[in-house]
Amino acid sequence: MEIVPYGGWPRCVRLSNEKVELIATTDIGPRIMRFGRPAGQNLLGEISTDLGRTGGDLWRLYGGHRLWHAPEQQPRTYEPDNEPVAFDWDGKRLLLRQPIESSTRIAKELEIRLDAEKPAATILHRLTNHNPWDVELAPWALTVMACGGTALLPQEPYAPHPEALLPARPLVLWPYTDMTDARWTWGRRLIRLRQDPRAGRPQKCGIRNTAGWGAYCLGRDVFIKQAAFDAEAQYPDFGCNWETFTNSEMLELETLGPLCLLAANGGSVEHVEYWSLHEAELPSEEDATAETLAGLIATA
Repeated sequence: MEIVPYGGWPRCVRLSNEKVELIATTDIGPRIMRFGRPAGQNLLGEISTDLGRTGGDLWRLYGGHRLWHAPEQQPRTYEPDNEPVAFDWDGKRLLLRQPIESSTRIAKELEIRLDAEKPAATILHRLTNHNPWDVELAPWALTVMACGGTALLPQEPYAPHPEALLPARPLVLWPYTDMTDARWTWGRRLIRLRQDPRAGRPQKCGIRNTAGWGAYCLGRDVFIKQAAFDAEAQYPDFGCNWETFTNSEMLELETLGPLCLLAANGGSVEHVEYWSLHEAELPSEEDATAETLAGLIATA
């Protein structure tokens, strides 16, 4: 661990091993702004006009990885994270703690553990309710990915009719989702969403992802994040535990935890993601791509 300047912010925390580095801000946040090979590209997207900025009452996208609480609502969801965060390093775990949000009275924390040898990290997200009343919400972890890549989400395993008579899962669309948009590929084994800096119209979908993983391919770098799925839980947005969104600036891979009722005066909930970075040439053929991703996940 070391304190470094990054993106115009003077005090950022860099965690690294020989295969990967992760950089989180302390001047704003909590935000993770970089995840990539030490001499390689940043897999996380950055919003250039927001870099280095602090303070003020306007919510800024910034880029990187952040923690929200679902369902999405104005103004609750868009509480600015423009102020410094407290941080603690115990030799293995980096804790980033945001001040209690003034409008929601919810506090956000990230606990980050970088693997000692692998290009991998475990990110624990924590929300704590400081209101004098219970609050229903779901933890929502959003990772902004760098421009020009492709998100890949798994379809449910194929089963033939008439053996399979019940539905496999919900596919949730937003009013602005256009399934004919060329950035989408609705495959038999994979859903793909391509980020295109020239395409201005936003696109989004959500799924019930029982496999618990999603990927982003940018050149030969493949970023995979995983989050556990609870078949007994109720998830927001018609049952989504995974969502993906894109516009001309970026693409997001988003995981959601189950809806829960946070008790007044200190009730909290945790949501864990596991990140890994791989080098691979993904084939153009869908079955081969799915098998390649399965192999990467098995070694993550």
